[in-house]
Amino acid sequence: MSASQEQVAPRSQEAGPDDATTARRDERTLEAARRQRQRARALATRDLVLSIAAPILLVALWEVCARVQIIDPRFFPPPSQIVTAGFEMARSGELWMHTGPTLMRLLVGGGLGAICGIAVGLLMGSSRALNAALGPLFSALYPLPKIAIFPILLMIFGPTELPKMIAVFITTFFVMQIAAVSGVWAIDKKLLEAGTAYGATGFDRFRFVVLPGAMPFVFSGLRTATGTAVVVVTAVEFTGASTTGLGYLIWNSWQLFLPEKLYVGLVVIGIIGAVLTSLIIHSEKLLLPWRRSR
Repeated sequence: MSASQEQVAPRSQEAGPDDATTARRDERTLEAARRQRQRARALATRDLVLSIAAPILLVALWEVCARVQIIDPRFFPPPSQIVTAGFEMARSGELWMHTGPTLMRLLVGGGLGAICGIAVGLLMGSSRALNAALGPLFSALYPLPKIAIFPILLMIFGPTELPKMIAVFITTFFVMQIAAVSGVWAIDKKLLEAGTAYGATGFDRFRFVVLPGAMPFVFSGLRTATGTAVVVVTAVEFTGASTTGLGYLIWNSWQLFLPEKLYVGLVVIGIIGAVLTSLIIHSEKLLLPWRRSR
């Protein structure tokens, strides 16, 4: 064997333990990652089971307590009776007659209010002069109860659909305006400086730096605004200015002492709020993929 071969042989023998150590370390790393994925799946399954089981158990407890009259069935009818009343109202068309107008007022008034609130909030957050001009005015108007403004809207526009949608518009507008301004102000100054350094000015700066930076606050505001809008539209439908809507259904059922129908209205309003909130959350995950893990 030549001298060079003799030198190579010991080197390859010495490299063997290092390769084995590296392989064992990689295997332990893969095993840890596999266990972490399994734990994540187990936790997700547990959360899903709990989210389904908890409401079912609560409804079952309500049913039993109402049947044995631990709670007064006149005020808390069994859920089975509420479901039966809901199906009957859906079959007769009464439920859709009230659900449709509420959805229209929410989507039109709330949608326009959100769009305008986001636009104004982004502009105010980006412009010191505009914020100085409008900030104090909005700060004074925001605390006013939107329900208290509704009679003024009725005097101006009469008992039509417009006052109801304007009330929802105003509610959503202020929530989104505050969220958008807060989002712009929360952007790291280093990001703004980096955008300027790369030549981003005017619309490009707004498009690539300001808008993406403010969007997390905007989506948080949307979730808040949705819940607030549902409350306001239900409240304005309580008034005598409305003869349709889920709020009217609840109020009229209370006046006629029809608790099953009253609870049907409450359940449908809750479902509408939950569906709209879920759509906002999924839209946020789609448009802001870097926040999916949060």
